[in-house]
Amino acid sequence: MHYKYQALIKQHSEELQKHSSSFNVIGYTKLILIAILGLAIYLAFSNSFALGYITLLVATLVATIILWAYHAKLSNKINYIKGLIAIYNRHLCRINGQWVNFKDTGAEFSDPNHVYASDLDIVGNKSLFQFLNTTHTWHGRQAFANDLLHPMYGKWEIEARQKSISELSQDIEFSSMIQYYLSKIGIAPTMPDFIKGIKDDTAFIENKIYRTLLTFIPIVTFLFIIGAIVFQQRQLYLICIIIAGVQLIVWGLGASKASGYLSPVAKLPYRLNTYNEILNKISERKFVSKSLIQTQEKLREAKQAIKDLSKITDKISLLHNPILYFLANIFLLWDYHCALLLQEWKQKYALVAEDWFLAIGEFESMLSFSHLPNICSNTSLPIINEKSRAIEANGIGHPLLPNNARVNNDFNLHDNILIVSGSNMSGKTTFLRTIGINIVLARTGGFVCAKDMQLAILGVVTSMRLADDLNEGVSTFYAELKRIKAVIELAKAQPNTVFLIDEIFRGTNSVDRLAGAKGVIENLNNLNAMGLLSTHDLELCELESTYKRIRNYSFSEHYKDDKLIFDYKLKSGKSNTTNANYLMKMVGIID
Repeated sequence: MHYKYQALIKQHSEELQKHSSSFNVIGYTKLILIAILGLAIYLAFSNSFALGYITLLVATLVATIILWAYHAKLSNKINYIKGLIAIYNRHLCRINGQWVNFKDTGAEFSDPNHVYASDLDIVGNKSLFQFLNTTHTWHGRQAFANDLLHPMYGKWEIEARQKSISELSQDIEFSSMIQYYLSKIGIAPTMPDFIKGIKDDTAFIENKIYRTLLTFIPIVTFLFIIGAIVFQQRQLYLICIIIAGVQLIVWGLGASKASGYLSPVAKLPYRLNTYNEILNKISERKFVSKSLIQTQEKLREAKQAIKDLSKITDKISLLHNPILYFLANIFLLWDYHCALLLQEWKQKYALVAEDWFLAIGEFESMLSFSHLPNICSNTSLPIINEKSRAIEANGIGHPLLPNNARVNNDFNLHDNILIVSGSNMSGKTTFLRTIGINIVLARTGGFVCAKDMQLAILGVVTSMRLADDLNEGVSTFYAELKRIKAVIELAKAQPNTVFLIDEIFRGTNSVDRLAGAKGVIENLNNLNAMGLLSTHDLELCELESTYKRIRNYSFSEHYKDDKLIFDYKLKSGKSNTTNANYLMKMVGIID
């Protein structure tokens, strides 16, 4: 799978080399033209601005300006190509396993009380978020995390998202281009304040007469200034000074209110012009899937509004130049001018403004999901079947495992409970996580790591990775009891939930563990719950003969040349192998 990215890297590297050579040549040419320009200025002054030297001066100046503009354009092109190469290299890191070094793990979305996130490695270190995430904006990260942690889509929404994600996955260069432009925006921690600010349509000044005065007084002031400069009349200078003094007082009285009104936009940590670039690229694209077309139409509506807002923020940015900012407020009431422009903008767009950024975030989230078939072998779009509580999968595997190390299994769960037995390190826990993480991917409308898969709309609840809590005085066993209770309660409330329980009650003695495990399984069976439970206790496998809904499956190992070998293949029936003694001998605990 890495060949496609290697080919793109080679193609763009050759293009980069060509543009870099041109960039260097133009750079040297600019230096020569600047030297000629200096000489032309000297000759023109020395020869009383003779026509020949003036012609040379103008021609050199025009050539320098044109070359300067082209040089800047070429610089942007080079940065763009470098950005694409960096994106392709990150995809190669996803393929070869180096993605675990990516800095953005989504750790801030971790919640120890989430019903599956920690056990299935959804967010945090070495997680699905870290593996797939290519979002670059605040809304994008929020949308992607929310899709992974709280997928609430119905059947038609899932199928619509599948079409969109599939379409995006088929054009690597387009998705990479969008990623590059989004990366120029970056994650903005103050984005919620910005959205809150542009959604608030409270008027800065409600009085229409007052607004009109504040609009026209700076114009009158400007005319007096021009008049004073042109006519050089003392009275005009005096009037300008008086007007400036009055406006200084007006500005001072309203400075706090204006600052508060402009603050959410003034603190914008990125350039809205970059959003315009993204909106243009998406608007120009010809999409097929309905949901992408709907997103496109929504963003087309936003183009002019974002462009207008960008102009306002450019005006507000004058505050970063203290001298110009002071003069502009004295003579032109600049803060009032900006605030009234923002008020007018809000009156037009406040009710719909947030929708544009949410749409971009949703687009980014789908882009992240679209990468899976290009970095993970053996992927497909699952079929959603609401007619039965079942999962049918051929060649299902764990997407976070390397492609060359992943072992795929066929698996069926038809409204029943599977007890998965097996010895240490045989693959039980990984298999449970495989089922869970693929259910999550299916619920988001994304690809799954399976040759093919069919399932109902299912939720997931897990009890796998448990630890004691010394601060709260909670033992591992008690923590598991609370988690198992949560599993049972969720099975009651939401029947279409798959439970995944790993090594049930490992934190207590064998007698209590076995009795407790049987009680839990019987309870879940009576609730008509469906799911998988892994265990070392082979006595639990006897429940298959008592309950029709319970089936035994197992993982096993074999020995070759006195070495322990695992095949990680799911088999029907209970386990009949053990390896504890062998492992204890291997590490030197026993002889």
